[in-house]
Amino acid sequence: MSSSRSSCRAAGDPVDVRELGTIDYTEAWELQRACLNARADGTGPDTMLLLEHPSVYTAGKRTEPGDRPTDGTPVIDVDRGGKITWHGPGQLVGYPIVKLGDPIDVVHYVRRLEEALITVCDKLGVSSGRVEGRSGVWIPADDRGIERKIAAIGIRVQRGVTMHGFELNCNADLSAFDNIVPCGIRDAGVTSLSYELQRDVPVEAVLPLARDAVLAALEGDLPVSDDRWLPRPESPQAPGVTFALQN
Repeated sequence: MSSSRSSCRAAGDPVDVRELGTIDYTEAWELQRACLNARADGTGPDTMLLLEHPSVYTAGKRTEPGDRPTDGTPVIDVDRGGKITWHGPGQLVGYPIVKLGDPIDVVHYVRRLEEALITVCDKLGVSSGRVEGRSGVWIPADDRGIERKIAAIGIRVQRGVTMHGFELNCNADLSAFDNIVPCGIRDAGVTSLSYELQRDVPVEAVLPLARDAVLAALEGDLPVSDDRWLPRPESPQAPGVTFALQN
């Protein structure tokens, strides 16, 4: 496993962070591919795109027919790992496009993103953690609800460079998740920072925290902890694979 106290990036130059506001999903996808090819060819830097999308469902490579909307709502099939999810207003989306150092450890890269988002939750006063066998950031079951996901992660690594990334629910309308089986998981819920804190937490308040935490995690300044696993009586019914790897 890669050391969590050193950079996971192949280069030491600063990451080019682009805060794009609200941008169409397909436009952002094309921008990701352009950034990935430039980074892989050595003509562009490591980049992180931070943004929101208009409401859209995207389906990863492992999405099953029963996970999709039953009302004919359009779905964009994408080349990341994982299953179906929703993007929309009130949700911070981050796409780190970075060349990973050797040896490439994709699982540990996902753990770094999780650590960053757990840290964001901590700073806002929301206790969260990991679930064994699943990716993302989770809130434990309590008197307010079942175990629920507050941040999802789905990535692709191509030519040694990452794309896609994470989504963190800030003040999103979570009813959009009612039409799908989010990430193919039927035994858990979805939540937001606003729901957990019972106050409005907009994307613009969360973005700088997420930007700084993700950059720190990539560099190893924020090491991956091993004490943020949520206790569970049994293993999840639907473990999630959240990455796709292509040479």
